[in-house]
Amino acid sequence: MNSVRYKSRECLDQEKIERFLKQARLGYLGLVDGNLPYVVPLNYVWTEGKLYFHGAGDGRRNQVMSDNSEVCFTVCEEYGTITDPVPAKTDTAYMSVMIFGQAEPITDLDEATHVLQEMMNKYVPGYYNRPLSKQHVEKYRSAVFGGPVQVYRVIPSHMTAKESPIEAEKMYKKSMENERQV
Repeated sequence: MNSVRYKSRECLDQEKIERFLKQARLGYLGLVDGNLPYVVPLNYVWTEGKLYFHGAGDGRRNQVMSDNSEVCFTVCEEYGTITDPVPAKTDTAYMSVMIFGQAEPITDLDEATHVLQEMMNKYVPGYYNRPLSKQHVEKYRSAVFGGPVQVYRVIPSHMTAKESPIEAEKMYKKSMENERQV
């Protein structure tokens, strides 16, 4: 597996990577559909060192994963532009993590319930006044809601992380003067 080429951007701080994966809200699932790339934006949760996502139990994404379960999941957040007196040194503040592994459908009801509860906790914290029940999840995974929903797990076989931290004093701020110069 390739490592990060731009070593000065490589992030090896596992606690920082964990925090980032837990708080970021959107990731991109990369798949290989025959010899074509296929990338799908998804909500996800990172818990207990594993990546989880869910969605409709049928469709192109699931068919592609059943043919080739190798995936790359990328999470990236952009924090703004870092300015520099030298235009070529203007840069972007960001963090990104790439997770490589195999997507596995979850069949265990306890694990699926735990993952869907984690998703609720992440995306709508405090909205529901009680935890998800196994019975609700079982219905959710059945045809009751217009088709079965499948939960997937990715156990990382390899991960890379990169960052260009925010440099507060150098961050670009749009002002009226900037607008007049255009």
